Order: sequence, then C-alpha cells, then structure tokens
Amino acid sequence: MRAIELGADAIELDVHATRDGTLVVHHDEDVNAPGSPRRRIADISDAELKNYPLAGDIEIPSLQTVLSEIGDAAFVYVEVKAPNIEPLVTRCIRESNARCAIHSFDHRIVKTVKRIFPAIRTGVLEVSRHVDPTSALTSTGAQDLWQEVGFIDGDLVTRAHAVNARVIAWTANDADQWETLKRIGVDGICTDRIAELGAMSW
Repeated sequence: MRAIELGADAIELDVHATRDGTLVVHHDEDVNAPGSPRRRIADISDAELKNYPLAGDIEIPSLQTVLSEIGDAAFVYVEVKAPNIEPLVTRCIRESNARCAIHSFDHRIVKTVKRIFPAIRTGVLEVSRHVDPTSALTSTGAQDLWQEVGFIDGDLVTRAHAVNARVIAWTANDADQWETLKRIGVDGICTDRIAELGAMSW
C-alpha cells in the first residue's frame, strides 16, 4: 500500500503457487530463512511456507489477501512466474473486486490465460528487442508489450500502437529515461521511484 500512498496508479507483482495450490506474492521461485533450507515454493505447502517469513517476520502474503487489500485503489498487474497455475490465477482474480491484468515472460502462459479468460487484459514481457516487436502480441492476443527499457525506441512504440497495443517500460528509474519515454509515447512506466515520477508533468 506504500506505493499507492506515494502516488502509484498501478501495482505490479509476481505470483507463484504452493504445492497445495495457494497463490502467493513473491518475486523468486524459492524461499529461505535462517536455520531452514532453501526451498522452491512449488515444493512446499501453504503451512510450511509460514516458516519462511519476510523481513520483520511478515508472512509471505497470498494473492487473495493482496487483491483484497488493494481493492479498487489501484490497477494490479499480475506477473505469472510459474507454469500450470493459470486457472488458479484467473479464478482468484475473478473472485476478487480488484482491477487486474496478467502478463508473463512465458508467452505460452499468456496465450493460455487468454483462452480461459478472454476478457482479461494480458501482456508479454520482453528483455530483448525483436526484429518484429509485435509478433508476440499478435500470436498471444496480448494488448500490452512490457519491454525492458533499454530496448525501447520510437519505432517499437509506433509498431505496437499500430496493432492497438500499449508499451509499458520496465524498470525505468532515471529521470532522463522518463523524459525520453514520454517523448516517444510510451503508455506506462514501471519504476521504483514512484514519488519522483509522479511529480513530473505529463
């Protein structure tokens, strides 16, 4: 909620699932804690996950809890980081009151999400500049191109817009980058410097 307090109009988060199907918000696929072995989230139960708290003994939150807390205060972009959990993620989103979209580096996941939940907005994550930057959009049905900031140029933005897609830059933490991204027409900026970006005139 701190991001919203600082002025963010959207939140991006990563999702994995425990062995017994609890969706949790966590960046990495594994967890560790003092005195406990490193474990993959997919290999442990929800009960076992409680042995791996975050800093300050805060439990790793479930996606359901996070979406409930955010409510309609901000849009939520859910990055699916584990295979074969698309039905769980889409069901959780359907049962919440949150406004959400789903994206992934694994474009097969995006295509599956679009098949089982056609109405939801989807996006493809890219960390390289493809010769045809729209191919992943058209082959998956995605509406958002999440492009690593170092590979964004005016041509990429123009081509994405030509297929009615948005370009979201990640992760842009430099004010000079923001000015350039604004000038060439990106549609969204993912940043760690929320307050500073929000203070810019758009």
